[in-house]
Amino acid sequence: MQEQEKDSLSEQIAKHISEQIIRGELVEGERIQELRISAELDVSRGSVREALLLLQRTHLIEIYPRRGAVVSEMSAQQVRALFDMSALLLGQIVHRVAETWRTHEAERIQALLHQLHEETRQGHTEKFYDLIFQGMARQHEMVGNPYLMKFYQELLPSMRRSYFLTLNISRRELEESFELFKLVTDAVLIRKSQQATLFMDDFCRHLRNLVLESLTRMKQIELAWARRSRR
Repeated sequence: MQEQEKDSLSEQIAKHISEQIIRGELVEGERIQELRISAELDVSRGSVREALLLLQRTHLIEIYPRRGAVVSEMSAQQVRALFDMSALLLGQIVHRVAETWRTHEAERIQALLHQLHEETRQGHTEKFYDLIFQGMARQHEMVGNPYLMKFYQELLPSMRRSYFLTLNISRRELEESFELFKLVTDAVLIRKSQQATLFMDDFCRHLRNLVLESLTRMKQIELAWARRSRR
């Protein structure tokens, strides 16, 4: 696999801002302060604006005339739409991987499964999902479809933002996620591409439901605090 070129300055700035959004340091509806980012990173406002245009493609922010860049809302409807599209893309990715893997790549898949088992055992939810979803983004060679991979990579930051909400799920739920993903890898390794696609859809649906449950709890807490503050 060819080495990826180093990120440009605007890409590095975009990653910095995206991490703040993913981890909830910048919340939905909050305006991105270009001057603050510029001073914080010691870069020009022009570079920050370029970074915001890149971020807009990932759906983490919206850019409005005269208002500037604002962190996108995360609603239940948007989570469902995000996972509908992600399941389609990931289904195609595992379909291609099942058809094209070679021996050394099969060994990497098995090593990934072992690593995921360890993260599950230790209850490392974020690391577990990062290994899966960021790992999928690196399968350019096996997938052989640059358009598919580009669309997936643009959705990946929003995916990370969504599953960051699930960090407090139970060990049982994480174990269930592992078992569902194991079905995907088992199908891939015996070249059952259609089964792999179906199992990936099940895996994405399970995670979507976990995200929606976590989102509902978060909104309820926010509403309770808002009511308390008005008293």
